[in-house]
Amino acid sequence: MAATTARPQPAVITAGSPLRPPDPMKSTWLTQDPSTWNVYQRSLDWLGAHAAQPGRSVPKHPKTHKVPHLGQATQHLWILAHGFFPLLLHQLFVTLTARPVGAPASFFLYTLSFNFTVVRLVNTLRRLAHTHGFLDGDVADRNGIPDRGADKVLNALFKAVGGRMGFVICIAYDPRQAPLQALGGWRALALAALKTGLHGIILDFWFYLYHRALHELPSLWRFHRTHHLVKHPSAALTAYADHGQEFLDMVGVPLLTWATFYAVGLPLGFYDLWLCLQYLVYTEVLGHSGLRLHLSAPSMLSWPLWALGMELCIEDHDLHHRQGWRRSQNYGKQTRVWDRIFGTCGERVELREKNIDYVNQASMPIW
Repeated sequence: MAATTARPQPAVITAGSPLRPPDPMKSTWLTQDPSTWNVYQRSLDWLGAHAAQPGRSVPKHPKTHKVPHLGQATQHLWILAHGFFPLLLHQLFVTLTARPVGAPASFFLYTLSFNFTVVRLVNTLRRLAHTHGFLDGDVADRNGIPDRGADKVLNALFKAVGGRMGFVICIAYDPRQAPLQALGGWRALALAALKTGLHGIILDFWFYLYHRALHELPSLWRFHRTHHLVKHPSAALTAYADHGQEFLDMVGVPLLTWATFYAVGLPLGFYDLWLCLQYLVYTEVLGHSGLRLHLSAPSMLSWPLWALGMELCIEDHDLHHRQGWRRSQNYGKQTRVWDRIFGTCGERVELREKNIDYVNQASMPIW
């Protein structure tokens, strides 16, 4: 009788098997020979999109060490200095040539300026990190740019900025109106400041609803899961997300916000929206930086927010990433107004009031 040959059986991967899917947030490319980097990694390195300078140490503090306070004044100065620069260029062109700036040229000018501002902000935050360190730094380092995600990180920067500027120009830009016509005079500036302060609160209402739904509705979680692979975020990972979330961040929530202002008889013009975007993106990037500083999101309505305990500090969104998955807390990303109203505020750890150093304060460097 002929011998039979046993058929090979497929390998069974058990719970204890060493075979595991690769870590999507693994970041080792900076330790490799730069000649092996791809074009996205080279570009991000050239832009300085790192949480900390490679090869340079960052101070690590126990959670009980005092945290320096950084006030609103230098943050407002930083935002407005960068925000008014393209407005000045726009007005100079109109004044010197007596010609309007068309929509395509405006898109180029403001998108280029916006990208420059974001990159400069990331680099400024890195400098602050080497002075003050990071939250939870005694436990873990900040997430680096993933080995398999450099293209996503770089593309997200240009999509987030370009998409938002394209949206704003489409709904509000009028080439016949120069910056001085819209913002000239104290009354116009005061109204723009009020709109900017209200914008953070109203936009955060729509963002809160959509963000909380992404966490709590099983059918929507898949659109937000990628963003929450980041447990210790850094500024460069602010827009690291799936396409569905990117679209809602760039168009969905801003459209609802714009429509709300229009509905209550306080329409937002192009220059209003431009200034609102400067505060919006500054706060988003700060909220993902993890800096160990006591600073709240700058707002033209900061006093009532502080008085009501509704100000947003860096640690609030940092804890949302560290402690949150499907169910979380601190859903707001501009304020804590809606978290406070709906009972989803989380307890701060390092930024408790008794742990704040108001004597040795920090400042936002302009240069």
